[in-house]
Amino acid sequence: MLQNATSKSILNRLPIYLDYLINVVNKEENVKYISSKMISNELELGEVQVRKDLAIVCGTGKPKIGYEVKILTEKIKEYLGCHYHKNAIIIGVGKLGSYLIEHEDFERYGIKILSGFDLVEKDDICNIPIKKFNIENLEKLVKENKIDIGIICVPKEDAQTVCNILIKYNIHAIWNFAQVKLNVPKNIFVQNENLTYSLSVVSSIIKQQHN
Repeated sequence: MLQNATSKSILNRLPIYLDYLINVVNKEENVKYISSKMISNELELGEVQVRKDLAIVCGTGKPKIGYEVKILTEKIKEYLGCHYHKNAIIIGVGKLGSYLIEHEDFERYGIKILSGFDLVEKDDICNIPIKKFNIENLEKLVKENKIDIGIICVPKEDAQTVCNILIKYNIHAIWNFAQVKLNVPKNIFVQNENLTYSLSVVSSIIKQQHN
């Protein structure tokens, strides 16, 4: 499991490359090769950084030609585990949880949301059942399916309790949208999405621009 900062920073950039390459193929089907310089210019990233990232995924490109677009696209997908099927559940189906269920990119990365859980049973969203969150319902789903990812979209005061329950049922990857730090064993991976931090960055940049 990847834990070091370097690996995470690469993983943050690879989806950007993937989106760009897919758009290139969709818009210009005759584009067979692409260089690291072209990618860096389009994405406003350092060419050296792009070259290093792609070398890890695909090795070096052909001199004066670059990378074959289709092969590079598949190599990035392979590195990101897009072809490896992963089951997920969402705990907390309010506005954010509902949005995530409806999001199209889960399929691109091989992630299938099997169910959402909330305080009460709700109508299906995109043919995905929304069940009442209790031990009986969760245990039944886990026994019938291997669950790889638990997505937490509950208030911060409930997040640790939910996290503990997910870990109890051998879910080892947590995507946490609650604005709180979760305490987990070392073998559990947590990806935190903190909207407050992002807002603070935007607010600070705006302030600097007006000074």
